[in-house]
Order: sequence, then C-alpha cells, then structure tokens
Amino acid sequence: MTSLENPAIDPITQTSADIFAERIAELRDLFPEAFSEGRVDFERLRAALGDLVDDRPERYQFTWAGKRDAQRILQMPTRATLVPCPEESIDTDTTDNVFIEGDNLEVLKLLLKPYYGRVKMIYIDPPYNTGNDFIYPDNYRDPLDTYLRLTGQVDAEGNVLTSNPETSGRYHSAWLSMMYPRLFLARQLLREDGVIFVSIDDHEVHNLRLLMNELFGEENFVATVIWQKKQSPQNDAINLSDMHDYILVYAKNMKSSRNDPYGWQVQSLPRTRRQDDRYSNPDSDPRGDWTSVDYTCNKTATERPNLYYEIINPHTGQAIWPSRQRVWYAEKQTHEQNARENKIWWGSGGDNFPRLKRFRSEVSDGVVPSTWWDRAFAGDNQQARRELRVLFNDVEDTFDTPKPVRLLRRMLQIATIPHEEPIIMDFFSGSSTAAQAVLEQNKEDGGNRHFIMVQLPEPTGSPDFPTIADIGKERIRRVIARLKAEREGQLPLDTREAPEDLGFRVFKLTPSNLRIWSGVEQADPAEYARQMALFADPLEAGWTPEKVIAEVALKEAGFGLNYRVEPVTAVAEQTVYRVTDPDREQQFAICLDDRLRLGALDALTLSRDDLFVCRASALDDDTAANLALQCRLKVI
Repeated sequence: MTSLENPAIDPITQTSADIFAERIAELRDLFPEAFSEGRVDFERLRAALGDLVDDRPERYQFTWAGKRDAQRILQMPTRATLVPCPEESIDTDTTDNVFIEGDNLEVLKLLLKPYYGRVKMIYIDPPYNTGNDFIYPDNYRDPLDTYLRLTGQVDAEGNVLTSNPETSGRYHSAWLSMMYPRLFLARQLLREDGVIFVSIDDHEVHNLRLLMNELFGEENFVATVIWQKKQSPQNDAINLSDMHDYILVYAKNMKSSRNDPYGWQVQSLPRTRRQDDRYSNPDSDPRGDWTSVDYTCNKTATERPNLYYEIINPHTGQAIWPSRQRVWYAEKQTHEQNARENKIWWGSGGDNFPRLKRFRSEVSDGVVPSTWWDRAFAGDNQQARRELRVLFNDVEDTFDTPKPVRLLRRMLQIATIPHEEPIIMDFFSGSSTAAQAVLEQNKEDGGNRHFIMVQLPEPTGSPDFPTIADIGKERIRRVIARLKAEREGQLPLDTREAPEDLGFRVFKLTPSNLRIWSGVEQADPAEYARQMALFADPLEAGWTPEKVIAEVALKEAGFGLNYRVEPVTAVAEQTVYRVTDPDREQQFAICLDDRLRLGALDALTLSRDDLFVCRASALDDDTAANLALQCRLKVI
C-alpha cells in the first residue's frame, strides 16, 4: 500500500482558496432545501426567499459586455505562488510589512485565505482609463500564463499591450472587467470595520460608483472626496482646466449612528493651530476663549413656528426677529437660559445681530473630516513630484498623476486607530506612496500600522529601475534609511509596546513549485509515460525549501506573509522546519528530505492537532501509517 492510498493522508492544497465554493457552502447551511443532488435548485431558492426575489421584467441592473467573464475569473483559483526574496528585503525575519511584485488579481486570490477579513484600510489608485493607461488583459483560461508573458509587455503576436484606447470598441467594458474581480476580492479582505478609498477622475467616476454600489452595497457609501490635485489652472486646456480628482470612500459595513458599535468609525482629525486661533476672549469671560456661531437654523417659520419669536437686545432694548426663512436655532426657553448665562454675543458695540458663544473648552480636540481636501490640507501632484525628486532623480516623470504622502496620511488619520496594529493594503501601489505614508504616520503618532503593497512590474525604460515595482521597493528602502538616520542619537522615548517596524519583506509571483497534473490524451501512451515519470518527483525543478515553505504556508496553512521559519535543532537526522504565524499563534512542521525516518521525528512530540508536511515519496507504508495516527499528515 502506498502512502497516497491511505485514506488518512491527504495531499496539500495546490491552489488558492476557492471563494465561490465557500460561499456555496454558506448558502447550503442557510438554505439546505434549495439544494438537489448537489446543485442549487433556483426554483426552491426562489420559494425560500419569497418576496425578496425581484423577478420584474424591467428592473434596475448594471451590466456591460464581458461582465460574465469577469465574474467567471473569480471562480478560478490561482495555481501561482509567492516566493520570498530576502536579498531585496530589510529585516526579513522580524518585519510585518510586505511588498509583492506581481499581477494583483493573482496575488489577491493568494492573499484571500490568510488575510480574509483582516485588512483595516485599502487605498488604490487604479488606471484612470484615459486611453494611455496600462489595462491588464485578464485571460480567463490561464491568468498566470498571461502574466508571465506580459512581464515582458509583449503578447504571443509581438503586440505591445500597454493601453486601452477608446477605439478598442469596449473602452469602458474592458476597464470595468479589469476592476470588478479585484474590487470583489478587496471587499473580502476588509475587516468588518474596514474601509476602502479609491482615487479616480472624470473618465470612470460614474461607472466606478455604480460598480462599488453593486459590490459594497450603496448603503455602505461613505462619501465622494474632492481632492485639489493642482495649484494653478492649465492655460493650454482645450476646454475647462481640470483641477481635481475624486476619492470614493466605501465602508465594509456602515455605522447606523455614531453610537453604533458595529462597522467603520471615522476618526476625527487633529485640530490645527489656525482653527484654534479662531478662539479669543474679547469680553474677558471667565470661562476662557470662545468664538461666535450662527444663532439661527435652516428651518422656516412655517416648519418650526416655535422657533420664530422676538428677542430683546439687552443693550439697546430693541426687539429682534429672525427671518421667516431662517428661524432661531433653539426654543425661547433655551434662549432665555443662554441670556442668563451670558452666552449671547451682540458684538463689541452691543448692537449686532445675536450670535452664540461657543467656548473652546466645550469643543473636542478633533475635527470631523469634510469632503473637500484642498492642496494645503492634502498636498497635490506638484508636491508628490517634489517628494519623488528628493528620493530619486527623474523617476517622477514615470508617473502622470503621483499622489502626495500627505494625501495618504490624511486617509490613515481618519481611517485607522494607531495602536491596534491595522493592516493597510494598496494593490495598485505604483511608487509605494502608501508605504511611505504608513512609515511616517507611525513615526508621528507612535502607531503600529503594517502595509501590504502589490505592484505589477511594468517596464519603465530606465536602466536603473527597469520596472515600477523596482521604484516602489527602492522608495521604501530609502524612506526606511532616512527614518533610521533620524532616529540615531535620539533618546529612547518610544512608548509603544512593539518596536518601530522599519523593515519589509519582498515576495514575487511565480508559478507553483508543485507539479500539477494537467492530464494527457489516452491515445498518447508515450506522453502519458513521460508525465508519470515527471510525477515521480512532485516538486518542480529549481525548488528550494524557502520557496516550498512559502507556498505551503499560504495555500495549506493560510498563514500571513509575516510567517517565521526556524529549523528544529532537536531533530538531528532530518532537516525539519517549524513555521509559525505570529498573529494567529499557530504553527506547522515541514520536512522536505528525500527519505523520512519515523524515529528521528520523536523530538517533535507531534499531537493529533499538529500539522506535519512532507514529500509523499519520502514515506514508506509503515511510516505513513504511524504518522497519520500521530498528527494531521499532509503530503506533497
């Protein structure tokens, strides 16, 4: 009996998580009556849902050419993997920050299992579909193969694939089909109190809003932020000079009120010196500095007749009435109490229209964010270019609309709580502005945020930095070097529980290290024999322990990319590694030796709950049977 014939032994998972299989299982739990012979019976499901089913012939729908293919690609688990690149990383054994080079759709599928429901904030700056952007042409038959070919930016016919021209015939459709699966997966990665920010301009803001309404639910729409991206108008503009971009903000779950403990809670921004300077004390009020605010509200006398009454000016004796279109803000009883407490300001001469005194002591230290972000508040493209120029020489010319660090830091301030170790993700990371924002914001407020950046290696034509991914990695390195230099010589006043994380781990998307049986025609016995000979070794040529461990950690164990690996020194005759997920406090053991001796593994003290992974070819029948009784045995 071979090891794989033992029913207690299973092969390791070879692909990413199948999200639709999991959703169908959830549907089966909720509506078991809707399943017949293993398939969904839509008539039974319709009956179970009752009046919730909308079967009207004319109902609102958002669709486009290719939407079904975009949905279908979600049903295809990826056979790719991520391999660690310690030579490109900093503090790889201790950091929780991650940079991934590869196609973001394949990467998001790989991250689904380890990061499902764990990401606090996502920011993306996707292609704006201006006609010159790189729009990744997802291949529904073999996405990984398409990515591997396009890393050279040339398809099988030698055509350059870098843009989505309006003459393509499916200009908007191609962009929506590219965005749909990525945003779908993004929502799965968000925490229940998570939030996503998406930068966009006028080309696709209308379609993006509809798409995100469908994927996130229009009830979870937070706001459309208007960001001033330029300082001055363009005099050479053909029509109007565009001065702004949009940032669409959606919560995973929107709070029903500020007191609702469930869902995303916007964080107040710190007050500025300019805002505090509005407060003064011209009448030497013992309660301290104050400012005056409007004493009326936006209700009419018809709507609120109880708020339409006369007020007597105590300085002149004159009767003051509000406008019938804008009555007093409070009832007469409240006004009389305000008058007794000296909370009404009639101006320095005592004859102005009344205003309410609002004291600085009554105002919180935070400010509710607005939807208008000017360049003084959040920076602009020009500032972003200067930031790149400080770190590099000419790479800012690679980016048409770079985003300033201040813009991303504003998002971090309103979306995250510094000390809860939130994960920040950007899967269109470009030059890694978001990573720099995380590092700098952590330094300012003592936070423990961690980042995950994902970037396609688009070529730049530069010999120094051949791809945009190379620029992103180098930017992170240079920012870390600067922050470390600034920290040298300073007193150790950092009070955070964990030390400041000034490192990052680099991973790259590659084909699997595991041979995947693709099948052969029965009429070709020679090819069948060749394939069988290859499968005598289940690992692809060029595999290393580091690569295989990364794949098993992701696909089988579902560990985050901050997993730790250490050799088990107590096992003398076999090379065994213990792999640990520090966030989940879980671990597994793996041995990739050609032969496995059961007695040599006694020092591991395996229990029934422990996962142990090894090569199937390394097991004889007795060893396999005994290990299967001791632990959860998975084989390669």
